[in-house]
Amino acid sequence: MAARKPASKAKKTKTSGEELLKFYREMLLIRRFEEKAGQLYGMGLIGGFCHLYIGQEAVVVGLEAAAEDGDKRITSYRDHGHMLACGMDPNGVMAELTGREGGYSKGKGGSMHMFSKEAHFYGGHGIVGAQVPLGAGLAFSDKYKDNGRVTFAYFGDGAANQGQVYETFNMAALWDLPVIFVIENNQYAMGTAQKRSTSTPDIHTRGEAFGIPGEAVDGMDVLAVKDASERAVAHCRAGKGPYILEVKTYRYRGHSMSDPAKYRTREEVQKMREERDAIDHVRHLLLDGKHANEDDLKAIDKEIKAVVNASAEFAKESPLPAVEELWTDIYA
Repeated sequence: MAARKPASKAKKTKTSGEELLKFYREMLLIRRFEEKAGQLYGMGLIGGFCHLYIGQEAVVVGLEAAAEDGDKRITSYRDHGHMLACGMDPNGVMAELTGREGGYSKGKGGSMHMFSKEAHFYGGHGIVGAQVPLGAGLAFSDKYKDNGRVTFAYFGDGAANQGQVYETFNMAALWDLPVIFVIENNQYAMGTAQKRSTSTPDIHTRGEAFGIPGEAVDGMDVLAVKDASERAVAHCRAGKGPYILEVKTYRYRGHSMSDPAKYRTREEVQKMREERDAIDHVRHLLLDGKHANEDDLKAIDKEIKAVVNASAEFAKESPLPAVEELWTDIYA
């Protein structure tokens, strides 16, 4: 089946001021949370690896706008934004980042490995591409139960070159699994430009060999992402099998906090921030449409900062896991 062309920007008339404000709040929460996480990492309060989502906020917010209660999501180690977007408590997420008892995995998972059965969030996985077949497994469960649920399996442009991804495409197509494969193409994988590592400029077309439809969408426009995700979800809920969304986005920080990102220029990053920032795009829509004024948006930012600061304080005050926790949640 032929792949779609990149989606055009969603029409402003499709989205109410109330929904725009919701998107603005959700994206701003992720941005401010990740900025605070970066600060705590610099202070030594977050150990190990820490991969920030700054710049990519429109991807997960746009996709979650098409999700329904009971739908599942699974992703890689750049996962904090996904947790917040699906409704997980910032306190629990920040506590887990700092390895504290109050975290979602009791402080034992850290930045890369936390879960919430209540929010249908199944990780946070450190092995590149490993979450893709697990996502198909979640979708197989829903197919078996015939419950109408959909799974969002997120992975990056680097993981798109992993063999298990294509084994999963084959199985998902063979069994008509209700899974949306979301390629978060931030253009640099771990630190290599896509054109130097990937044979085709349009990764979503790789599903054609398996009969999986797909499309590319502007990942810096939350309305375009929402529009594309609604098409993908409708396809899956109708029992037509898997769908691929290649969401072309851009991360402002390095691959992880330890990455100096010398493989691109500061000017390139600054240009993206100034001309293509997803949050600024919604901000302009709100102001131009007279859905909010500058004072309204400043008040929202103040409110979000208070939530994020409270999550940091909660994390600092939460105790470290007890030694006995080493022997819990072990399945062997």
